[in-house]
Amino acid sequence: MTRRGPAQYLYGEGQDRRAQEDSMPLTELNHYFVRANDLERTKGFYCDVLGFSVMPRPTFPFPGYWLGVNGKVQVHMGQAGVSNADVYFIGSPRNAATDHAGVIDHIAFLATEPGQFVRRFTERGIEFQPRKLPEFDLYQLFVKDPNGVTIELNFFGLKDVTDWGGEDYAAMPPAAETRA
Repeated sequence: MTRRGPAQYLYGEGQDRRAQEDSMPLTELNHYFVRANDLERTKGFYCDVLGFSVMPRPTFPFPGYWLGVNGKVQVHMGQAGVSNADVYFIGSPRNAATDHAGVIDHIAFLATEPGQFVRRFTERGIEFQPRKLPEFDLYQLFVKDPNGVTIELNFFGLKDVTDWGGEDYAAMPPAAETRA
């Protein structure tokens, strides 16, 4: 079996050169913003379950937090349902938090020590879904935050993850059709 590199995985065969030529100067995920139905519960999930820390935040005119790992801010959140929300939150419709109407499928983070996450989720009664992609020595855990946002944790370099289970992408049926 020929191993495919990340560019082929993301862009298809023969796309390495084009991906390099057409690449934009993006370097990493900076942050994503969650409109939280329950701000404190959401902060607790990210800090207590996923291991984020509260980071310094500018004085915005609405309640919220900036959270990060290793000193880097990665998750912003603000309380849903505040007055003037249309002014503050320009990236999602007014009722996105209460209607679960966002267009984001998931947010992914690189992580280490999957066993610690599995234990933490299990101890706290948090449902999670493991998956694996052996072709890339990749193991994943999917979990939902209190607002319904799916968080994907990626653990690269793992060859044997039988202890944690999970669906194997290679064993999944292919999509029958693609809709335009």
